[in-house]
Amino acid sequence: MYPIIVIVHSDSKIRQETYKKMKLKSRIQIGGLFFLALLLINLTGSLTHAHKVDDIKRIAIVSAFSPEMKLLSSELENPAKHSINGVTFLAGTLDGKEVVMFLSGISVVNASMTVQLALTQFNVQQIIYSGIAGGVDPEINIGDVVIADRWGNYLESVFAREIGDDWQVPDFFEYPYANYGMMFPRSVDVQRAGSDELEVKFWFDMDKRLLQTARTIVAEVELNPCTQDNTCLEQTPRIIVGGSGVSGGSFIDNAEFRTYIFETFGASVLDMESAAVAHVAYANEIPYIAVRSVSDLAGGGEGENQIGIFLGLAADNAAAVVKALLRTLP
Repeated sequence: MYPIIVIVHSDSKIRQETYKKMKLKSRIQIGGLFFLALLLINLTGSLTHAHKVDDIKRIAIVSAFSPEMKLLSSELENPAKHSINGVTFLAGTLDGKEVVMFLSGISVVNASMTVQLALTQFNVQQIIYSGIAGGVDPEINIGDVVIADRWGNYLESVFAREIGDDWQVPDFFEYPYANYGMMFPRSVDVQRAGSDELEVKFWFDMDKRLLQTARTIVAEVELNPCTQDNTCLEQTPRIIVGGSGVSGGSFIDNAEFRTYIFETFGASVLDMESAAVAHVAYANEIPYIAVRSVSDLAGGGEGENQIGIFLGLAADNAAAVVKALLRTLP
């Protein structure tokens, strides 16, 4: 329901004189018409707000920015374009499944906002995120595709007060993991559909059925080991289902912080959107899975960050896994 704003004139003398001149019958008639007008306006607004683009049950395919979506969108059949609040949604068929595809934008706020918008405007039954990530686990290589069991927001934190040689943090948050200097990771409060109680969480689990489907396609998908200009990986890329992933609003290119992330959270990869989408999916009770291909080592590689070299390769490998997922889903 849209809010109704009633504005009352602040000059009480004028208001009193006006009321004196009005007859009781007129006041009743005017009041009734005024109430009816407000009711119609409010009802119309509610209907408009509740209207969806269509009622077709769809799988939402999401990427952060256009290079990650390029391969998937090029194969969309019977695309219908919808622009809502500046976000372009492409509805159509991909590998026999009804989908709606869109870019979330980079980072946690953009991802949260656009995914919630999609859930409001489309009949989304499942969410699949396709994109790149930074490798954190030393056993993970560039080009590998990681489908983590769970995602957490590692930069949801308190910057602590320094007291002598120690740190002081407020006691009204939960701190499940070790700090990095003044940065103390904390859990978040989650409001979920159908519940009046806040739930305190750090990890958001991926949908078990989607994870099981992912495990069945590991052997059938051949990942690309070389870029378009024939720069090839030293190791054959793999699909890894399981483990943890973490997200935050920072691009990480620091070896020391990368080690902290791995040792503290046991994370395989990190990115800037997946955990935020997991939060939205959990709150709305929508099955969700994130498919992330490693484009760089988040500061762990020698020389400069390699995302500029392997972005396209990583994005295409993630997209290939998403297509295999869609083909296998019932």
